[in-house]
Parts: sequence; C-alpha cells; structure tokens
Amino acid sequence: MRIYNILLLGFFTLSCISLTTAQEKNWTLRACIEHALEENITIKQSALQVEEALIDSKDALGNILPSLNASASNFWNSGLVNDPRTGTNVDQTIRTSEYRADLSVTLFDGLRNVRQFQRAKINQLLSQYNLGKSRDDIALFVANSYLQILLNKENLKVIEAQHKITLEQLERTSELVDAGVLPQGDLLEIEATSADELTRIVQAENAVQISLIALAQTLLIKDYENFDIGEQDYLVPASDILNKSITEITTKARESRYEVQIAQQNKLLAEQDVAIAKGAYYPTLSGSVRASTFETGADRFISIDPVTSTPIFASPDNIFDQFSDNRSIIYGFSLSIPVFNGFQVRNGVKRNQINARRAEFQLEQATLDLDSNVYQAYLDAKGSAKAYEATVVAVKAQERAYQYAKDRYDVGLTNAFDFSQSKFRLENALSNEVQAKFDFIFKLKVLELYFGIKVADMKL
Repeated sequence: MRIYNILLLGFFTLSCISLTTAQEKNWTLRACIEHALEENITIKQSALQVEEALIDSKDALGNILPSLNASASNFWNSGLVNDPRTGTNVDQTIRTSEYRADLSVTLFDGLRNVRQFQRAKINQLLSQYNLGKSRDDIALFVANSYLQILLNKENLKVIEAQHKITLEQLERTSELVDAGVLPQGDLLEIEATSADELTRIVQAENAVQISLIALAQTLLIKDYENFDIGEQDYLVPASDILNKSITEITTKARESRYEVQIAQQNKLLAEQDVAIAKGAYYPTLSGSVRASTFETGADRFISIDPVTSTPIFASPDNIFDQFSDNRSIIYGFSLSIPVFNGFQVRNGVKRNQINARRAEFQLEQATLDLDSNVYQAYLDAKGSAKAYEATVVAVKAQERAYQYAKDRYDVGLTNAFDFSQSKFRLENALSNEVQAKFDFIFKLKVLELYFGIKVADMKL
C-alpha cells in the first residue's frame, strides 16, 4: 500500500511538472510556427508524399537496371518416374535438386524506362515543392491566427481602459449629483455607458478565448484552458518592401513562389508522359541468360546385363561432379514489334498531348494569378499603410476632442450624454487604430511572403 501511494505521488508530481512546463512555455509567433511545422497533419502527409516519390524514383531506376533472380528446389518423386540422368522411366523414388539463375535486361524499349526515371525525378521535385507550399500555407495561417489574438487582446485593453475612465467618472458624477451640482439624468447616462462597456468587455474576452482555441487547435494543443501567447508590445515592424517597385516584387515572386514552380513541374511531367507514350511506337528488344544445373540421389545407370537383360546401377556421382556434368546455359534475345494495337498507342499519345497543353495553360494561368495576387497584395499593403496612418491621426484628434469634452463636463458646460458620445468616439477611434495596425502588419507580411521572405524569418 505504501509503495502504491509513493507511485501515485510520483505520478502526480510528474504530471504537475509537465503541466507547469506547458503553461510556462512562451508561445511567441516563431514558437507557434515551429510547433505547427512539426506537428501539423497536412505537412506530415506532404512529407510522406516526398518519401513516396523517392521510392517511385528508385523503382524507375530499377526498371533500367538488369534483373537477376536465383532459385533452388529439392523434391522427391516416387513410382514410375523419369530418371533425369538416363531419360528412362524407372519404378523407384528419386530425389532431385535444381539450381537456376536468370538474368534479363531490356536493351531498348523506345527509351520509355529512361523517360520514366526522368519523370520520377521530376515528380520527386514536385513533391518537395508541394511540401514547401504546405509549410508556407500553414505558417501564414498560424501568423494570421496569432495576429487575430493580438488584435482581440488589444481591443479588450482599449475597452477596459475606457471602462476604468468611466468608473472614475461615475464616482465623480455621483458626488456632484449628491451635492446638487449635476442632475440625476447625468448619473443614469454614465451608469448606462458603464453597463454597455461591461457587456462589450465580456464579448471581447470571449473573442480572445475563441481565437486562442482556434490557434491551439491548429497547433494540435489540447490544453485549451491554459494555452496563451506571449505578452509583449507589438509595433509596426520596419520594412522596406513598400519602397520596391511592383515589377521587382512580381519578378521575385515568380522565382520563389511554389505556385508557379508546381505548375512548371506539372508541365514537365505532362511532356514526359507524351514522350513515354510515343515510346510505345518503337520495338522492344530484351536479352536474357539462364544458367542451371541439378543433382540427384538416384543410382547411376551403368549398362544392361546381357544375361538377364536388367539394368545395372552404381552409386550416384559426387554432388560437385553432377553440378559440373549437368550444367546448362540458355541465352538469347527477344524482339517485340508493335504492328497494330487497335489505335491504343496513337490515342494514348493524343491524350497525353492534350494533358500537356492543359498543363501549359495551367502554368500560364498560375503565372497570371500570381501576378494578380502580388499586385493585389501590393495595393492592399499600400492602402492599409495609409489607413493606419489615418487612424493614428484620428486618434490624436479624438483624444483632443475627448479632453475638451471632459473639461467642459467637469465645469458643467455639457451634459453626460454628449460627454459619453465623445468618449465613445475616442474608444471607436482607438479600436479602429488597433484594427488598422494589425491589418497592415498582416498585409505587409503577405507581401513579404510573395517577395520570398519566409514566415519564420519575418520580423514582428
């Protein structure tokens, strides 16, 4: 019983240590991205496709190389059986073992095996590009989720800060109402404002929790309750990407983005399929060599007894002598010439040519889509930068307007409703600034991604 208690205590201690470690992990953006790249199921599936493509490449190489197979057998035959040494039928039990090696090689098949190997290497590179695209997509998705949490947290801070001011104003107004300086309606107006802010605080807290759960699910973290990201001040990162021309960004995107590279590899695959299909027009020449031998435990035939006319047998030869005496080698060539196959080869070539043209169109479309997306991202980043600058100016103006309204309210020159409206406009301006800030950060990161900067290397 004591040992059981000790084990239970040890397990509980280790569980607490593990939970504490999970809670204390500083989930920065880089930590979240690295964790997602290691644990995400989509990325793991793409990695398996890379491994599978490597195996296919080795299979294609094996089709070019000669094939060598060896076999051995040992069997017994009872009754009236054929003696492999004499070729006569004898009523006895004969044990025979055979050993054989077969070597075959395709000498020419319209270069189909060679082109299959080339196709496998292209497909191997394509799988690596697909893996890279999956990693970029997941990293960008994690970054977006991370920024959404930051946005929700900043909105919550804005509302809480405004609510703190409201509570201070509520206390001051209550004193002035009790002193008969302000009417009871002003106190009721501020109390209504406070209640509305409490409601929005609850909504903002829920938005934070929902965004945290969404990110935790992406990271495959099950401890939703204790998961949180690192707390720090996030400023708009310095970047010179907006100082570059759209032509420079587009050129860089064509070189580095996986969308175009994947389309290019698909086009190469389709062209290889055409070449492979055309190879069926040509004859196939193959060569083979077979070496075999056998030995038997049956008695060795000597001659026929002239008196009794019965066969005379002696003990079997030495096994190595039998191997030497019974060896045989068969070799030759095989030529297959396609004459008519119901138009299958011709139709196969035409189908692959259609696929090649389709892949060419897809490459052209991928390039056009990339150019369009880069241009759209460039305009979005430019527009969000201006929008963020405008919200900064708006916040400063609303802060001055709020201070003016507060000063007037404190001396009784304005009522509580007008003062609450001024405070609400300031809060709205602050929320718009936060929204514009993180919208600008995300669109800036998207543009940097098109320029070839990896998400894990981006500054935030």
